[in-house]
Amino acid sequence: MSSINTNVSAMAALSTLRTINNDMETTQSRISSGLKVGSASDNAAYWSISTTMKSDNKALGTVQDALGLGAAKTDVAYTAIDASIKVVDEIKTKLVAASEPGVDKAKVQKDITQLTNQLKSIAKSASFSGENWVQGTVGSTKNIVGGFNRDSSNNVSLTTLDFDTSKSLLVEIDSGTNDVKVGGTAGLLSAAMTYTPVTGTAETLTSVLDLDITSMTPATLSGAISGIEVVLGKMTTVGADLGALNKRIDMQSDFVNDLTKSFDKGIGRLVDADMNEESTRLKALQTQQQLGIQALSIANSESQNILSLFR
Repeated sequence: MSSINTNVSAMAALSTLRTINNDMETTQSRISSGLKVGSASDNAAYWSISTTMKSDNKALGTVQDALGLGAAKTDVAYTAIDASIKVVDEIKTKLVAASEPGVDKAKVQKDITQLTNQLKSIAKSASFSGENWVQGTVGSTKNIVGGFNRDSSNNVSLTTLDFDTSKSLLVEIDSGTNDVKVGGTAGLLSAAMTYTPVTGTAETLTSVLDLDITSMTPATLSGAISGIEVVLGKMTTVGADLGALNKRIDMQSDFVNDLTKSFDKGIGRLVDADMNEESTRLKALQTQQQLGIQALSIANSESQNILSLFR
């Protein structure tokens, strides 16, 4: 039945055209933004997951920066330890030379004094971002942020790499006077040297930083050499500990970098639009739109056909 009041064909064609236009708007939005899930209304579950993952990814970026800062601090401390080992080794050489009969110990002492001053300078200079791992007070533990974690209950936590700088302390500082504390119990260089001679009885000598060989007997010099050797062994251990920590930081940094890339891929799979698919869909919708407009035009012309019946 044809009616001039209700054009059913035009209504159907208009409804189809509106649907096509809505689909085109959605497709064009995906193409322009590159996202198939740009807001919660597109897919609430995927939007929620991707938003949380993006936030965690930003946190991992900060972790990466923290690891870089921690690696720099570790490198500085290791450099100080390595340089100090060379200086202490040189002091040991001077002690061996002073043990020779007829050697002027006072002149050798001048060299040793300069070397101990160099040790103090190394320890004082080994500071990065306001932290010094080889000079300070006892009982300081440094924490390097190494990871950001989220469990199944959405509880977040941080993974830290801890290092007790009491182990790497070369020079102990008196917290009261802020001066080098010589002869104490802490600081590999400022603490008293303890060694066990051939007799088997432990003996204690002055610290490396307070060595004065001008009046030392051959037996005392021999003890000082033994004490220096003990200090060198401890410093080597500290260097190995710092090297191991640095290696772990590098490994953790590589892991965080890979994890960040995995997060990016995961987020992309959830929300990124397939541009090949969307461009194909847009082309099809453009064709449908043209056909819809043509169909609506034909439907609207029906009323003109009715008018011709009355001529």
